[in-house]
Amino acid sequence: MIPYSETMTSNHSLTGIAGLRVGHATDLLLCSGVTAVLFDAPFVASVVVLGGAPGGRELGSLDPAMTVERVDAIVLGGGSAFGLDAAGGVQAALREAGRGFAVAGTRVPLVPQAILFDLANGGNKDWGRFSPYRDLGYQAACAAIADPVGLGSVGAGTGATTAMVKGGLGSALTVTAGGYAVAAMAAVNAIGTPLVGDGPWFWAAPFEIGAEFGGHGWPVRMGPEATALRTKGRVQPSTTIGIVATDAALTKAQAQRLAIMAHDGLARAVLPAHAPMDGDTIFAAATGARPLADPRDLTELGHAATGVFARAVARGVYEATSFPGGLPSWRDRFAD
Repeated sequence: MIPYSETMTSNHSLTGIAGLRVGHATDLLLCSGVTAVLFDAPFVASVVVLGGAPGGRELGSLDPAMTVERVDAIVLGGGSAFGLDAAGGVQAALREAGRGFAVAGTRVPLVPQAILFDLANGGNKDWGRFSPYRDLGYQAACAAIADPVGLGSVGAGTGATTAMVKGGLGSALTVTAGGYAVAAMAAVNAIGTPLVGDGPWFWAAPFEIGAEFGGHGWPVRMGPEATALRTKGRVQPSTTIGIVATDAALTKAQAQRLAIMAHDGLARAVLPAHAPMDGDTIFAAATGARPLADPRDLTELGHAATGVFARAVARGVYEATSFPGGLPSWRDRFAD
C-alpha cells in the first residue's frame, strides 16, 4: 500500500474518498462535540461493536440480515447517552435538503450514530432541561465539506482522553495495490493507551506514513514496562468510535467484514482495546464507485482498513490539544 495522496489526491483523510463530506461542531465550554459524515448519495454501510459498554442509534439496521441497505449519514458524538440526540439534528438538516427514504408522503433520512463517554472531562455539563447535542448535530451537518478532515480536539474528539494523554479525532487514507481507496476516521477516547510505555512512541508506529505522528518508531528495547496495563481506572467509561470507508463496491456483509478488520487496527493502536468499559464501535461504508475485480480483493481492502484505522487513532492523539486542568496532550509532553 502507498499513501493515497501520492497517487490520486492531496487529501489524505476520510474526505479524500469522493462522495463523502465531514462536518464538526465543537463546544469548548462543554468540552465535547459532534462529527457528521454525510454521503452525497446513500451508501452501503455496516457496523461492528466490540467494546463492552457501547452506545448507538440504528445500529441494528446495519446488520447484513436487516432490510436497510444504504444510509444517508453516520454520526460520531460525545456526550454519552445524551449525545444520541445529535443524530436527530443531522437528520433534520438532511430532511431540509430533501434527503431520506421516501415513505408515507415524507422523507426519513437514515442516520446511524455511535457515542463516546466524555462527561467527566471537566467541561460544563449543566445544560438545563435538554442537551445541546441535537443542535450540535445540526451544526455539524450544515458545516460538512469535502476538504481535508480537521484533526485533534475537534468535533467528536473535542473532549476525548486516553489513559496517558489527551485523545482526539484523527483520519488517514491509503490506496491498495489494486487501486481501491480506503480511509478511516477515529474519535479516540480509549480507556487504554496509544503509547508504548510512557511514550513518546505510538503502538501504531509500524503503519505510520512519513512522520504523520512524530516519526518516533518503536523503542529499541521493549521491557515489561512497555506492555504494562495502563488505564483510566476501573470504572471510567471511555470508547473509541470511528468509520472506515472505501470507493469499492461492497455488499453489507462485505462492509461488515471491513469493519471487523478495521477493529484489528484499533487493537494495534491502543492497549488494551475492546475493554468492558469501552464501547468501541466502527462503521464501514462503501461508495460503490469501483467494482471488485475479484472477491479476494476484500482481503486486501481489510488489510488496508487495519492500517488506516491504526494511523487514524495515532493521528488523533498526536494532533490533540489540551484543556486547562485536563490531561496534557502528546505535544505538551513530547514535542521538541
